[in-house]
This record gives sequence, structure tokens and C-alpha cells, in this order.
Amino acid sequence: MSLQEKINSLYPFKGSLDENLIGIEKEGLRVAKDGSIAQTPHPKNFGSALTHPEITTDFSEALVEIVTRPTKGATEVMEELSKINHYVYHHLPNSERFWPASMPCILRGKTNIPIAYYGESNLGKMKTVYRRGLANRYGSVMQAIAGIHFNYSFSLEFWDSYQKTIAPKSKVDAKRFVSRHYMGLTRNVLRYGWLITYLFGASATVCKSFMQDYHDHNLEEFDDNTLYLPYATSLRMGDIGYQNTQEDKKGVKANYNSLRQYIFSLRAAMQSSCEDFVTIGTKKDGEYLQLNTNILQIANEYYSSVRPKPIINGNDRPLGALLNGGVGYIELRSLDVNPLIKDGIDEQQVRFLESFMLYCLLEESPAISSTEINEIDINANLVAHRGREPGLKLKHKGGELSLKNWGEVILNKINICSALLSDEHQKSVNEISSRINNPDLTPSAQMLNEMKHEEKGFFEYTDQFSHKYQKLYKGMKINDGYFSELDKLRILSVEKQKEIESGDEISFDQFLEEYFSGDK
Repeated sequence: MSLQEKINSLYPFKGSLDENLIGIEKEGLRVAKDGSIAQTPHPKNFGSALTHPEITTDFSEALVEIVTRPTKGATEVMEELSKINHYVYHHLPNSERFWPASMPCILRGKTNIPIAYYGESNLGKMKTVYRRGLANRYGSVMQAIAGIHFNYSFSLEFWDSYQKTIAPKSKVDAKRFVSRHYMGLTRNVLRYGWLITYLFGASATVCKSFMQDYHDHNLEEFDDNTLYLPYATSLRMGDIGYQNTQEDKKGVKANYNSLRQYIFSLRAAMQSSCEDFVTIGTKKDGEYLQLNTNILQIANEYYSSVRPKPIINGNDRPLGALLNGGVGYIELRSLDVNPLIKDGIDEQQVRFLESFMLYCLLEESPAISSTEINEIDINANLVAHRGREPGLKLKHKGGELSLKNWGEVILNKINICSALLSDEHQKSVNEISSRINNPDLTPSAQMLNEMKHEEKGFFEYTDQFSHKYQKLYKGMKINDGYFSELDKLRILSVEKQKEIESGDEISFDQFLEEYFSGDK
């Protein structure tokens, strides 16, 4: 069944797409007055980073992560994100502000990037040790990069209609059908994800302090304190950003051709020793340096621009939950924080991403060969470093195809799919699609052009937005109802952390042994 035929057959059921759920995770560094990473603990007014469902931390104690609840519609999810942003701005220490970009502010060495602390429970210690392991394996600097994750799930009503439409005679149960097609969606996000980097990349420049430990790079000097690439879209998604270097060296690649293959490929890496990490050791003077010496400490260590995710219940292990419960939603992880937008993302972008997800589901998605995964990796790097370069060609089925021409084909299909969602979705797709023929409309180009015009380097240019948004949010009228709700969550999160800490009955060593034995 062709893409258009699928769309036509789903038209009677398009209302079920209104029930799809969106979630956003947005990271942002707390910074001191001079723009360096804050050295203070996670603010008590935010609640417990271990147990708070909406305000937590990522790698660093200073890297705040805001998590919205699964919500129907772009307007609703952005309203919630904005409300949480308002709350954290309001409760932020007066001496600090939030950095509004993906690439970090002024760095004063890796020792000045405090690793996140989650308390003294076994669970909290595990989260901290995992991050200490990341620092020892890859360095802390890379881990200070912020991003936005877009979580998306199709409604059960839609899945029922979709299965009856495209596979009316299939005897596959609903759970397996859903997981199979979520994995197909995931493969297409990998194939076409370069387009997301091109359209929304917002990190063409970086502070020189970020690069102090990189002796070999191809970045050019913008000014005395800034490095860049003239046609870059997202350095965050390039060579200096998140990488699976050790995994690649060992020939470990996540296999997305089925859910079972995906799980087993990650488990293999979690159970395979890595000589480089053995050299680090697990403990030194009784203190854990990492969770273990395997290629992956846990599954989340494997970086990918997209992940199939399970619905976690209770003490489920992520991979075990995937195997038993199937895929619950998709996590798109390749989005830069856009400094030009107060919340780093907006409704227009959310609607485009919804349309993109629908396209990736409905478009045919064959298995990914070793040749194609190599092409995917090359394209991702090309677009990150040179995406706006005139005439840039990407790898395509053993040959080459211009980014512009390929992008036009994909965007046309996304536009057709967006008709199943709403007129507003089509409008968003149409407006964003104009960036493929006019690279100056992309966030990366807008920022770079403004920096040149204003004669400002990365820090000075980005810092003006940090002050602007702080003033904006601090000046907003407090939503008493929502603030009260988050106050309650803060109190409950602290109480829950205390309960977890008081409930530990085994040593941390035993806890880890039991944890990893349960994910085999």
C-alpha cells in the first residue's frame, strides 16, 4: 500500500490522531553571573531531583531537566512547558540564570562541571555513579551539552484503526503490531533525521572554552572567544557532540530492524567487557568510578538520535519493559535548544514534528543494512557540519542526492501526511518547509548572521537572551493554581526521596548485583 493509499484509507479515522500524546523534556544549564556553570546544589525550591516527575537534572547538578506530562496537542504541551519554566525561573537563586542554548557557556575545566547528586539511597547512588562513569569514559565537557527531547505516542484508537486498515487479515496481536510499526517509524527517523538537524539546528558556534580539550578539530575562528563552521547547523549533533566512539570501535551498533534485535544488541554491549574501561577500573579506594567495565554501563549510555521507549511500571528495567510490554512511545533526541525562542521550542515546531512522526510511520520502512547505517551516519555528520552549504550532496542508496532535492521530496510527503492532523499542522509544515530553499531562514543561519551583524561572539550573543528570558519570566504574573500544584509536587518529591532512603535494606554492592541480574 502506497503512502497516499494509506492516507486515504485513514481519513475516516483521522479523529483518533487527536488523542496522540506529546511530551517534552528540555535541558538547561544554571549559570553564575559571569556565565560559568553554577557550582551550587540543585535548588531545594525545585524539589528532589531523584523523585520529582517534572523538575530533575541530567548529567550535571547544574543541568536542569524539565519534563512535561504526556499531553494532547501542541498548544497544551507548550503551555505546560512554559508554566514549568516560569516556576523554575521564579525559584532560581537571584545570583543565577538559565543558559538558553545547547552548547555550554564559559567552562573552567572539567572539574567545574559538578556531577548530579541524587541523595544517599541505593537508587540515587546508582544514578550518580552512572554519571561519574560517563565523565571517566568520555569526559564531563561533552555531557554539559543541553538538548530537547520530543516524546510521541499514537493513541490506542489510532493503532486499532491502522491495523484494520493496512493488515485486516493479520493474526499478529495488537502489542506486537504496535511495536513492529514503532520500530519501522524509528528506522525512518534515523533515515530522514538529517532533515530535523537542518531545519532546527541552532548550534553553529561554540565557546572556545568548550574546545580546550579537543586538540584536533576543523572549526574556524569566529572571534577571539568563538569557534564555528560557516555552513554548520548543529555542532551538538556533529563530531564534538554526543558520540558512541567506544561502541563504534568495538563494532557495537544498535540494531533497529526489530524490537527483539534492538534489545539483544544493547544487552550484548551491556554484557561485553571493554578493555579501555577495564583500565579505568570499577572502584578506587572504595569509591565507585563507574557502574561496571562493560561497553555500556546501562542501555541509556548508547546515544541515538531516536529511541523506542517502554512504559515503565514499578521496578521494571528498561529493556525488560520493552521486551515484555512492547514500545510505548518514541523519543526524538536530536533537537537543539533554540535561543531565539523563550522556551527553546514553539508550537509551530511541535506541529511539524508531529507531522514528521506520522510520515515516518506511514512511509515504507525496510530493514537497515550495514551499508545504509553507514550512509545514515555520514549524512548526519555532513548536515551537522555543512548542512547549509550550497549544492551539498548526501549519500543515498549507494549514490548521491542533493540535500535540497531530497529535502523537497520528504517535505512534500510530510505535508501530505499533515492533512490527517489539522489545517494548523499543514500551515506549520508549509512555513518550515521554506527553509529548504532558503537556508538563511534556519535558526543556525539566523543566529550566525545576527552575530556577524552585531559583531558579537557566542557568549555575548547568547547571554543577551539569558537576561531577556529571565526578565520576561520574572516579570510574569504568577499562576497561583499551577504554582501551588508544583509546590505540592516539590514537597511530595522530598518525602518520597526520604522514604526510598529509609527503605534501603541492602548494601549498594548488593543492590547493583541484583539490579543487573534482573536485566538479563
